[in-house]
Amino acid sequence: MSILISPSVLSCDFANMQRDVEMINNSAADWFHVDVMDGVFVPNISFGFPVIHALSKHATKPLDVHLMIQNPDQYIQEFKDAGAAILTVHYEACTHLHRTIQAIKAAGMKAGVALNPHTPVDVLQDVVEDLDLVLIMSVNPGFGGQKFIKNAILKVELVKNLIHMKGSHALVEVDGGVNLETGKELVKAGADVLVAGSFVFNAENPSDTIAALKGL
Repeated sequence: MSILISPSVLSCDFANMQRDVEMINNSAADWFHVDVMDGVFVPNISFGFPVIHALSKHATKPLDVHLMIQNPDQYIQEFKDAGAAILTVHYEACTHLHRTIQAIKAAGMKAGVALNPHTPVDVLQDVVEDLDLVLIMSVNPGFGGQKFIKNAILKVELVKNLIHMKGSHALVEVDGGVNLETGKELVKAGADVLVAGSFVFNAENPSDTIAALKGL
């Protein structure tokens, strides 16, 4: 399987969002990565439901929604209604993780679990068979443009081994500090999906940059 690319719309030009959405639609990208932050779980606030609704109207590719919020369970159906195809929650935000995963699937979405940089991979041992996606954070969540945390490469290898051992079909996604150099190392370690924000949207030609990542 070739690598999947999920550009992070958090880094797009909000004054020209439709233009940037069309660019992603016409590019080699596979998904739209949508970061939702509540200012509590992470020290930043981002998109609400109206923006996701608007995105889903124009996006021709699946919305890969990453919740960096407390109490994600109470909003699962709303994210489905807003257009999410994949819904990823943080291990650190879910008291009853298995129940949350089941609720996401029952709502008709693919279920992902994200791990903060300090969270070990083995916390997923009992749920990985139920997952469609594991998201390894290679920066501390909350802001774009941060420096890549190199330990994420080892975590990708570890989670890939766990997935194989448990017979899971989960994809491994990595978010944070992804560029051509770090992307190459992550793909070699077993990453299936790369999220790229500022690297794509700050590029002279974002579409060519997406194609370059896709070719890793």
